[in-house]
Amino acid sequence: MARIDRAPLGTATVMSVLSAAERLAAALARWRGARLLHPAGRTFSGKVTIGGAVAPVSGVALLDRPGRYPATIRFSRGVPTPAGWPDVLGLAVRIHLGADRQPFDLLVSSSGTAPVLRQLPLPRRRVVGGYSTIMPYRSGRGRLWLGVLPDRSAVDLGRGLDEVAAATRRDTPRLVLAVASAVGPWRPFGVVCVDEPLDCATDAALAFDPVGNLPAGLWAAAGPVARLRDRTYRGSRRARGASARSAGPAAASAVQSGGSTDQSGGSTATTV
Repeated sequence: MARIDRAPLGTATVMSVLSAAERLAAALARWRGARLLHPAGRTFSGKVTIGGAVAPVSGVALLDRPGRYPATIRFSRGVPTPAGWPDVLGLAVRIHLGADRQPFDLLVSSSGTAPVLRQLPLPRRRVVGGYSTIMPYRSGRGRLWLGVLPDRSAVDLGRGLDEVAAATRRDTPRLVLAVASAVGPWRPFGVVCVDEPLDCATDAALAFDPVGNLPAGLWAAAGPVARLRDRTYRGSRRARGASARSAGPAAASAVQSGGSTDQSGGSTATTV
């Protein structure tokens, strides 16, 4: 009799739960007719500048070397709650690395900035404030958290999504990219500049993958919560017919016109 290899019961159970979660996420997204997570948002073109620290801060080449990249930036509300109520706010920054390379999708949620509080989502009313990945990443230097912090010298982003759009008409809002260990302080390594609002069709077509769209040397933390998050995003994208690199026509045009420049070791390579 032929032998049939079977996965251990525990593994089979976990896979069944994850598959069920993905199907449920897809069903809820279809019912909602929009993203399951953070459905209400505004998308903007922008730029990311990596400053290049004196000493590497993350162990990830993209984050430690000077470079300038076109970006697509989305501010969003998590539930969303009624207007004026606190909500877990979201900020997604897609760093475009060139037409032949997958982008880097950095997704952060409103949080505190202290070591413990950066690991917890924090509902609030105002867009301005600290944002964190909540869950850690892994690099060659160990576990790390990525964050987006306010630039107090830049124009105020205001309270709601419409006020963010209004801020871009007055000036160029800036945000600070930072990295931290579990207990250490935030260490800035770059700046996000928010440019023009993109249209609703571009916002609807945009799809992020915070687990799959990562640069070399950076990995999502392992564990059941991370796997559940991955499957939830997959289900939501599948229901919308969007791929993990869906950027919409306006965002794609920004990549073609802006290009990306990575500067390391005195040499510069530009992709257009």
